[in-house]
Amino acid sequence: MTATPQSIWNDIEQIRLQSPLVQSITNFVVMNNTANALLALGASPAMVHAEEEVDDFIAIASALVINIGTLDQNFVAGMKRAMRKAHELGKPVVFDPVGVGATKYRNEVSRELMALAAPTIIRGNASEIMALAGLNAQTKGVDSVHGSSAALDSARQLNADFGSIVVVSGAEDYIVGADQVATIGNGHAMMTKVTGMGCTATALTAAFAAVNTNYFQAAVHSMAVMGITGELAAQRSLGPGSLQLNFLDTLYQLTQQDVSANLKLGQL
Repeated sequence: MTATPQSIWNDIEQIRLQSPLVQSITNFVVMNNTANALLALGASPAMVHAEEEVDDFIAIASALVINIGTLDQNFVAGMKRAMRKAHELGKPVVFDPVGVGATKYRNEVSRELMALAAPTIIRGNASEIMALAGLNAQTKGVDSVHGSSAALDSARQLNADFGSIVVVSGAEDYIVGADQVATIGNGHAMMTKVTGMGCTATALTAAFAAVNTNYFQAAVHSMAVMGITGELAAQRSLGPGSLQLNFLDTLYQLTQQDVSANLKLGQL
């Protein structure tokens, strides 16, 4: 196994030390959530999407998030330019294909972005990963109607086709690399009642990729921290409203002991 509680903690310490700038072109629903999560982890968010200025931000950013949750022509133009620039500069790109498979436009944009520059890491739910791989997956808006294990073959196909690390989020998370698959069993059902938790996972993954060039390991670390934080926060929460607050506080206060005592890491 390429990840351990100690390696996870090492990355957290590096994020807190370096405060890497994560350039996020993401959706309107989650901008505030993901920016605050990045800050709580120790990273620095930049929620800049205008085509005219993305080049300048990519030049100083440590990682790029592309999230297609709320699409329009201006957003898409900024995404394309940012992905080209990040690829040119060798910056890691984390792609979140929110709702792919639901509409023709969303599918077209996803194909164009993937063809433009292969993402370093792709993170989505099972339906999104299956749709992105070209399978006949059912979607319900941006929610998955498939269990995460159903998307393993699709994740492996995307990895083979694009070389991307693929993360399938669900009750159990799967992280798929060229010759290895890790599983994360952490998390809590209440997290599904808070909008943007998947998008938050994507943003945190970019922060880990900013400090760890072993991108498979970075993705494993991120999903572990996401799940552990959600579990601990849920223990202090009466419902989804307080979970949102407690998630940020728990992430900010996360300790090495929290990681070691709660990590549910496996492999296939």
